[in-house]
Amino acid sequence: MDPAIHSTHSYLAAPSLEKCGELPPLLGQYGDAGSPVPPAKPLRVKKKVPVGEGTKTRKTKKKGSGAADKEPPASSAGAQKAPEALFLVGDDGPSGKALKKKGTPRDSEEERKREEGEEEDAAAVATKNSNQKGKAKGKGKKKEARATSPPVGVGEPREFVLQPAPQGRTVRCRLTRDKRGMDRGLYPSYFLHLDSEKKVFLLAGRKRKRSKTANYLMSSDPTNLSRGGENFVGKLRSNLLGNRFTVFDNGQNPGRGGGGADVGSLRQELAAVIYETNVLGFRGPRRMTVIIPGMNSDNERVPIRPRNASDGLLVRWQNKTLESLIELHNKPPFWNEATGSYTLNFQGRVTQASVKNFQIVHADDPDYIVLQFGRVAEDAFTLDYRYPLCALQAFAIALSSFDGKLACE
Repeated sequence: MDPAIHSTHSYLAAPSLEKCGELPPLLGQYGDAGSPVPPAKPLRVKKKVPVGEGTKTRKTKKKGSGAADKEPPASSAGAQKAPEALFLVGDDGPSGKALKKKGTPRDSEEERKREEGEEEDAAAVATKNSNQKGKAKGKGKKKEARATSPPVGVGEPREFVLQPAPQGRTVRCRLTRDKRGMDRGLYPSYFLHLDSEKKVFLLAGRKRKRSKTANYLMSSDPTNLSRGGENFVGKLRSNLLGNRFTVFDNGQNPGRGGGGADVGSLRQELAAVIYETNVLGFRGPRRMTVIIPGMNSDNERVPIRPRNASDGLLVRWQNKTLESLIELHNKPPFWNEATGSYTLNFQGRVTQASVKNFQIVHADDPDYIVLQFGRVAEDAFTLDYRYPLCALQAFAIALSSFDGKLACE
């Protein structure tokens, strides 16, 4: 069985005072401690440099120093634009032209900075209650301390769940599991809401009965989870071993259209999830690979509509033909000697250990958390996703973690 992954609020301990004390001595060796050099500089300037030229020199130096002060923010702004560029594919590619064409509005950069500040504040508040996990008395306090989602315009929920998250924003959601009823123990229902003051329902899902493989239907109507319902938006299907999953939208199955169906009406493959074989958990925590369609320069998802079983996200991943696809992986947790467990930094959004806790990142920018999922109560989880994922992709990837996986744990 896989080891549970615990939540921590920082990857590294705060630097020790001894290390912090190394810097002043190093500066003292090259500074003005016991050095006769500094007095010579003002004497040379006063005697040899005329007043007018000296003034110009000082102004030039001020301009130069000002430009140097502005350079670091410029480079950090470029780093902020980089995550969106990671997901551009095709002719657009992650090139400077594509970035210059679309760019990142200043408003979105400011929103990103504000959001990062909110996350740091939320982590500081959540740290105070970190020892209360699993206790009924601490539930009320946790609810108050939980970071709420910044206002995200949902509009029409059915359309929102298919749209990529706004660039520079994190969509914070809450996933709940309902196991009540005669058969809910084997076939529970799952509900996704925005984790905000006013909880907005987004999606519901349930595992289908009498299916050869794990098959979850997802709907925008919590009271109608049938495939034939008008609110059916997609499904999640696994292979026989339960270690590979594919996420579909509500398009037509190419195998049932008689071969004459319009290509535009065929279902899209929105994601594929691969769990690495891990018999009895000897290889440590779960290892996940997530394949998603790339994005074009208009921030639209590249459609992947296979016409037969010889094509699709999993087939292309196996054949290593990933031209229009993006490959993501779960962020590996680190071993904490103090707690004797594997841990990840969830910024206070996860409070209970579970094998289902994970973070999904791109290999070129492991600090950009595309998706994170973790337990906060027995049947409650937080689900936070960012661009380029949509709510349906994030929800389906999370549902894949609930299903039993032969030879994976």
